[in-house]
Amino acid sequence: MTIRLSAGLLLATATIAAPVAAQQTRSISASDRQQGAQANPQLIAEYGGAYRRPQAAYVDRVGKRVAVQSGLSNATGDFTITTLNSPVENAFAIPGGYVYVTRQLLALMNSEAELASVLGHEVGHVAARHAAGRNTRSTIGSILAAGAGLVTGSSLATQLVGSGAQLYTLKYGRDQEYQADGLGVRYMTAAGYDPYAAADMLSALAASSDLSARVAGRNANAVPGWASTHPNSQERVRRAAQLAAATGKPETTPAQDTAFLRMLDGMPYDEDPAQGMIDGQTFRHPALRIRFTAPAGYRMANGADAVTIAGSGGQAQFQTSTASSLDAAIAARFQALGAAAGNGETQPGSANGVSYALRTIRAAANGRAVDATVVAYRFPSSVYTFTLVTPAGSGVGPFQPLLASVAPLSAADAAAVRGKVIRIVTVGPRDTVDTLAARMAYPDYRRERFVTLNGLGDGATLTPGTLVKLVVAG
Repeated sequence: MTIRLSAGLLLATATIAAPVAAQQTRSISASDRQQGAQANPQLIAEYGGAYRRPQAAYVDRVGKRVAVQSGLSNATGDFTITTLNSPVENAFAIPGGYVYVTRQLLALMNSEAELASVLGHEVGHVAARHAAGRNTRSTIGSILAAGAGLVTGSSLATQLVGSGAQLYTLKYGRDQEYQADGLGVRYMTAAGYDPYAAADMLSALAASSDLSARVAGRNANAVPGWASTHPNSQERVRRAAQLAAATGKPETTPAQDTAFLRMLDGMPYDEDPAQGMIDGQTFRHPALRIRFTAPAGYRMANGADAVTIAGSGGQAQFQTSTASSLDAAIAARFQALGAAAGNGETQPGSANGVSYALRTIRAAANGRAVDATVVAYRFPSSVYTFTLVTPAGSGVGPFQPLLASVAPLSAADAAAVRGKVIRIVTVGPRDTVDTLAARMAYPDYRRERFVTLNGLGDGATLTPGTLVKLVVAG
């Protein structure tokens, strides 16, 4: 959760000649430009804002170099390539020349060619019009499932849906993935990249998805990423290698892309402390100076402007408020949702020295009665709110421990909230996979994380003098 939203990246106007013809779309239409420009700010906000450190300029350059090969436009200024400040491994593109990749996915890559393969694949989806007729939808972050209206006699509808959630395009089918793979290989090859890197990238994504699934067995906060919207399989890896061979370029063992790896050094990994940090079931925000703990078994997701918590007994959303009083914050929240809040009684309370007020109203979602509760807390610098949705008659229900856990974050505790960063280190003569993996800033799966992050196979050995990625405390 961040306090300020970022704008999109600035565009260059250089051109590149000899584009590869796109599969269907031959140009970026005026309507596509308009739709893309309208959706772009929301997508950027939902993924934590635009990432603006030097790595973003690198991605922008590679993305435009590949995108012009699509035939959509030969002007690099017609494409907006945005690196997103998100801890979710994902990449996507929307009509209008907008292409996105998260810094978390960037960290998984081991060469510029792998980056080109991902960007080319996403542009392929646009060129083939795979997004036609699709809309964005939210993941676990939504207070209600997509399409679930919350009504009170007027319309407390879907403003909650998607707010503070990670957005993603609807899942592509196998044929669409294959088509985008083919186009992506064509684009990256035309741009001068090694086409065999596409298969390497798909293998890395498959390994990362498998590891995430294993870790999720212990981590209820795992958020779906690239694998949720781009079905992956060993068949796709094999097919990507065949596509590369069909270009006529010989398969070689390229030298390590040290320039790319050094470019990654210092890039944040996992969550950004500036947006608050989820540690197990506890959320801490050093700038807002607040902490709270989700109930056991509930999943927490940190979006650009909200933190959402979901479980079997209901869903909750934490946000900041511009209101000057608790009553005003409660009324403003219900009003923003299109609900009249007059049928509820405000109850005062206190947690850890912080005063709060809450009001519950009866509503309905998908024809079923529910309780909608807004809780407002008075902190020294601002008012913060939780919006809860639980089964009718439950009131705050399973979220009572959450509400009781809200507390100020001391200056010392705020200073102790540290994120993780990527560090590029040179393998020494005595280094092994295990000795380097021991330096990973995780309590578990250190070896597995190290091997996956560096694209190493089982039983791999390290060569002194080469570079590897580590995730260390920032």
